[in-house]
Amino acid sequence: MKGIYLTIIMAFVGVSALWSQHANVVWNSPSRNSSESMPCGGGDIGMNVWVENGDVLFYVSRSGTFDENNCQLKQGRFRIRMSPNPFKDADNFRQELKLNDGFVEIAAGGTQVQIWADVFHPVIHVEIANAQPLQAEVFYENWRYRERAIRKGEGQQCSYKWAPPKGAVMAADSIILNSQFPTLNSLSFYHRNPEATVFDVAVAQQGMEEVKPQLMNPLKNLTFGGCLLLEDLEYAGTAEGVYAGTDYRAWKFRSTKPVRKQQFSIILHTAQTETTEQWKQGLQATLKRIAPHGKLSSKIVSNDKKQTRSWWNAFWQRSFIEAEGEAQEIARNYTLFRYMLGCNAYGSVPTKFNGGLFTFDPCHIDEKQSFTPDYRKWGGGTMTAQNQRLVYWPMLKSGDFDMMLSQFDFYNRMLKNAELRSRVYWQHGGACFCEQIENFGLPNPAEYGFKRPAWFDKGLEYNAWLEYEWDTVLEFCQMILETKNYADADITGYLPLIESSLSFFDEHYRSLASRRGRNALDGDGNLILFPGSACETYKMTNNASSTIAALRTVLETYGKKNEMLETIPPVPLRYIEVKDSLKGVSVVKQTISPAKSWERINNVETPQLYPVFPWRIYGVGKENLELARNTYLYDPEAVKFRSHIGWKQDNIWAACLGLTEEAGRLALAKLSDGPHRFPAFWGPGYDWTPDHNWGGSGMIGLQEMLLQTDGERILLFPAWPEEWDVHFKLHAPGDTTVEATLKDGKVTDLKVLPESRKEDIVVMIGNTNG
Repeated sequence: MKGIYLTIIMAFVGVSALWSQHANVVWNSPSRNSSESMPCGGGDIGMNVWVENGDVLFYVSRSGTFDENNCQLKQGRFRIRMSPNPFKDADNFRQELKLNDGFVEIAAGGTQVQIWADVFHPVIHVEIANAQPLQAEVFYENWRYRERAIRKGEGQQCSYKWAPPKGAVMAADSIILNSQFPTLNSLSFYHRNPEATVFDVAVAQQGMEEVKPQLMNPLKNLTFGGCLLLEDLEYAGTAEGVYAGTDYRAWKFRSTKPVRKQQFSIILHTAQTETTEQWKQGLQATLKRIAPHGKLSSKIVSNDKKQTRSWWNAFWQRSFIEAEGEAQEIARNYTLFRYMLGCNAYGSVPTKFNGGLFTFDPCHIDEKQSFTPDYRKWGGGTMTAQNQRLVYWPMLKSGDFDMMLSQFDFYNRMLKNAELRSRVYWQHGGACFCEQIENFGLPNPAEYGFKRPAWFDKGLEYNAWLEYEWDTVLEFCQMILETKNYADADITGYLPLIESSLSFFDEHYRSLASRRGRNALDGDGNLILFPGSACETYKMTNNASSTIAALRTVLETYGKKNEMLETIPPVPLRYIEVKDSLKGVSVVKQTISPAKSWERINNVETPQLYPVFPWRIYGVGKENLELARNTYLYDPEAVKFRSHIGWKQDNIWAACLGLTEEAGRLALAKLSDGPHRFPAFWGPGYDWTPDHNWGGSGMIGLQEMLLQTDGERILLFPAWPEEWDVHFKLHAPGDTTVEATLKDGKVTDLKVLPESRKEDIVVMIGNTNG
């Protein structure tokens, strides 16, 4: 799939995306600290860039850099200092995120610094141009220069969470001057995981040792880091310092003489290798590509820059939303967040919901969690599925299908491990994927429970929130199927994942029913989905509506396993008594029920609206719209839990139900500027900053306000306020793109490709009754 999409992308080379410049972020003064940083990246690299006290600083993160405790480690911090220092003067300072070309530019006093990441190779480039000759100093700063004990509360950054073993540490990095590349001024830095990691702890804890040799293990001997490659700068020693409460060691390089131009590169490499030497050989291969003769090739770097900027130009042509007036800010923030997602387009693992590649020093988020820059709440290699899905759903309508592969492959790699769970614990087939899942397919060990009764089912987390919650994988199955519907993608390699994920529910719940009684199905020939869970909220459910809607929709889209489809029970309904304030009487409203029955409410989710989104059984243009609207408007928990914060989806449901005023209100709340200098650094919400499931849910809601589908019909502006002027381009099923302008309440410049799909367009501005 990636190869196909790259071909399509490169076909746009030379096409200008000038419209995106309206969303460029420009700062005319330096920043106070890392919380006022600006994102920059590409491929699978993310940087936080800022200028503080005259120094240009940036953190480097990369997809898939998990240590032995499964903490996602940064690659370090880099500092640039010019002398005389042009950035000390804030009067003519300018820092700009240039979206169209995907890089950050900093300028002042005749000096210009450009920082960019190569989309197609794991390399960062820094280019400095001075009006007058200046001396440059470059520092590599590392806080893992020594072993660090995991302090109380710090375990939240890794798989141990609140239960790290006594004496747990973050192992030290290896930092070596001129070790591999004697012809160049260079510094190698890397972290190598030992053979034994938290993977081994989880396998033993969860009774999976008998199949351990068959389990995929992504942590063993994983080595990651890189090389700082410099020309015309000489080594000037080390120094010690403290930044944001964390001590570090700096390796310093200084230009041999004042110069007008200076450049350096950071080459990154991540691999599981039997030896460190093999990892170094892989790093050297990437280095030799851009420095084939022991010197940076200006021709190769120039060509890489051209290809990278062409990729970003084409990225902005895939889709966009730009607005004026009241909606201008939220459309801009939609664009900024999509840029952050684009920085991990081709990562080895999906963009993490709890900060992605752009976390910064945690003391600026919560002073009580003043840990190292590696810290983030809710783990590194742990993927909370309910949150991850919101990062990836908007990529369908934005046309970023190639970016979805990281998430799909994440589950595909874990398939065998998930199937072994079912076989070991319950002796049946199908893949059991849990909610708080590690990157090796087993439950998070802290959530699984280190203190659990010996008699408790080994296949379950001993956890009041997570028990029996294993239906979220079906959302990723549906996303895979939708890439086929949207872009005619070849999904052959993912069909075993879909098949096995569905089979688990059929085999598991037949098995449970057969153990309770004679029959495996109920009196209507349906599966009895008990015990179950409606998200983390309604627990010990019988026939949760979210699970039923998931199974029914995936089975119908998949178009196979029809015998199983016939056993899926109907979505449960209930009646709610509502007082009519105008008439002063009570009326009864029929609504979607969270489940047929449940024992307790644990969290603040609203799974009774999942049949609206993500499962789209109800919505604008569909049957029983009033039933779904009643659920949104009158269900007591739906009303009580309503919010725009974090992963809350009320903005999406309001849009899908054609509740225009409500959708607009929530969109403005959800996508308004966040609390930090960069507008799309939302959070922490329920998770961490920058909160990516906050941004993802905001993107989905805005898309649904503009475009929805009902069968072959394409519904335009089903929940968009007609007074909000907007110009957008989004994708629809059938390899279709729709571009339209709404100005003064009238639709103009409607472009639909292929043109044959234009007859399927239904303009709904001002009409929200479906």
